Amino acid sequence: MIIGLTGGIATGKSESAKYFEELGAYSIDADAISRDITKQGMPALAKLVKIFGNDILYCDGNLNRQKLANIVFSDKQSKLEVDKVLHVYIIARINEIISRKTNKPNVIVNAPLLFEVGLDRICDKIVVIWIPYDIEVKRLALRDNLNTDEVKKRIDSQMPLEKKTKLADFVIDNSGSKKELKEKIINLYKLLTSGVE
Repeated sequence: MIIGLTGGIATGKSESAKYFEELGAYSIDADAISRDITKQGMPALAKLVKIFGNDILYCDGNLNRQKLANIVFSDKQSKLEVDKVLHVYIIARINEIISRKTNKPNVIVNAPLLFEVGLDRICDKIVVIWIPYDIEVKRLALRDNLNTDEVKKRIDSQMPLEKKTKLADFVIDNSGSKKELKEKIINLYKLLTSGVE
């Protein structure tokens, strides 16, 4: 079974994926793939440099993620261009991993833009990790050391969380503690895998 895992920024997707993994699922992290495909010497990085110039690189040739983020979250057209480059590689890598699937019967596809890039179409079930907007703003500001304007730009760059919840098969409220989140993931995984493993 392929389980799509998504939500807003700083809602707890990675923590949830970790709990699914502890329960025996194989986890694919779209953000980790994004970091991997933009390493020095990779074709995706070369395409980004062609679009934005060497200003997005550190002196050693590695991607300056903060600089690229500042561009992307302040200009919608730039975000579209970055997404167009990266999503082709990310989707291809996810499909490649799924096709050579491990010996684990359940795969978690942890992707912030699951719906936006069409990855929901390869999933059997979709789980959205939800938190109230005010908590999302606080968590993102704290996690990434951003001001309120920067936080809102990043949140607004994605599909609204409320819309994602309407498209989901399951919604997990993560406004509580990590322990509560883990219990919810355990219960959901039992439900999802009953009769699968």
